[in-house]
Amino acid sequence: METIRLFDRDAYATEFRARVTEICPIEETPGDYAIVLDETLFFPEEGGQSPDTGRIAEGDVLDVQIKNGVITHRVHFDGAAPTVGDTVQGTIDWAHRYSNMQNHSGEHIFSGIVHRLFGFDNVGFHLSDHTVTMDYSGVLTEEDIHKVERLANEAIYQNIEIRCEYPDEATLAALDYRSKKELSGAVRIVTIPGVDVCACCAPHVHRTGEIGMLKVIGSQKYKGGVRLQILCGYRALEGYGETLRQLTAISQQLSAAVEQIPDYIDRMKEENRRLSAALRAMHVQKMTQEMEAIPPEQKHVFLFADAIDSNLMRQTVNELVKNHGGYCGVFVCTAVDNFAYIIGSKELNCREVGTALREHFDAKGGGKPEMIQGSVSGADAEKLLDFLQERYR
Repeated sequence: METIRLFDRDAYATEFRARVTEICPIEETPGDYAIVLDETLFFPEEGGQSPDTGRIAEGDVLDVQIKNGVITHRVHFDGAAPTVGDTVQGTIDWAHRYSNMQNHSGEHIFSGIVHRLFGFDNVGFHLSDHTVTMDYSGVLTEEDIHKVERLANEAIYQNIEIRCEYPDEATLAALDYRSKKELSGAVRIVTIPGVDVCACCAPHVHRTGEIGMLKVIGSQKYKGGVRLQILCGYRALEGYGETLRQLTAISQQLSAAVEQIPDYIDRMKEENRRLSAALRAMHVQKMTQEMEAIPPEQKHVFLFADAIDSNLMRQTVNELVKNHGGYCGVFVCTAVDNFAYIIGSKELNCREVGTALREHFDAKGGGKPEMIQGSVSGADAEKLLDFLQERYR
């Protein structure tokens, strides 16, 4: 028998009493039980939304799932669990429920406006305990997103009534409503007059004003359309507060007003580019001097350096290979007793050096016979150089 969905009758109710119709221990987790009640206020994971949490009897509700109309609660008990036929008290976590209601209702407003203005469908939806993610079937520009966000907040400020109802078959057939899939049987319709009409199984707030505010916090191209993330209600307030705290901390670290941070960072980036270019020029000069000091008749050459980039490493190896017939390598210290390396040769198989390094050290890497690259850990520069010079005279 299907579970009676008390949350359909009253999304604001927080306590109920119900009879246990099934209970089964979950073997892999001692203390956890799968419990079915004749009726419940706990909304299950359904329609892209995370389930309610709370307590049943003396146990914590960890998860709620639905299959074929039967709602199963996963509950952890430290002591004795109820038995079939017992009447138990259930209490939902209202803060969690209400946050989900605010965010789900906000999503309906946003998606309804997107559909009305651009004709795009909401083809993906996930309401986690942190954010709301929506996927739309077309591309929205930054200007489009800003416009929809503004209109959504206007709808919130208008404090419009939100109606949740099961229309009869004739009314439903004549109704123009959004739905992500084909539906059969009783269909629950959530209506926000002038904004959205959509099939939905989840609890919603009574009026749009309860949502408080809606803020888009992320967007990216996704499967030919766009994926957006939003925060509504208390989550939006908390998100803004956290962002403000972080900006204030950055402002204090930089000794710059919050509104001056972007310009300050631009100046820092430019200064960093200038210093990086100057430092690289010094590294190039140093490596050039070291190469010029190597006798032309020396067959194998291995240089050790600090803090040069992979491009300069490769450039140096290529120059060495032009003038020396053996193995030519550059080892750069990346941490204490850790090195990145590139080794090349115009005549010899560099893979032989890679094999030797792996046999004698904690080394990784690979490549083609003419050039390999990788890393060595647990050996200092002197030990590595002694090994290479002894092996490749």
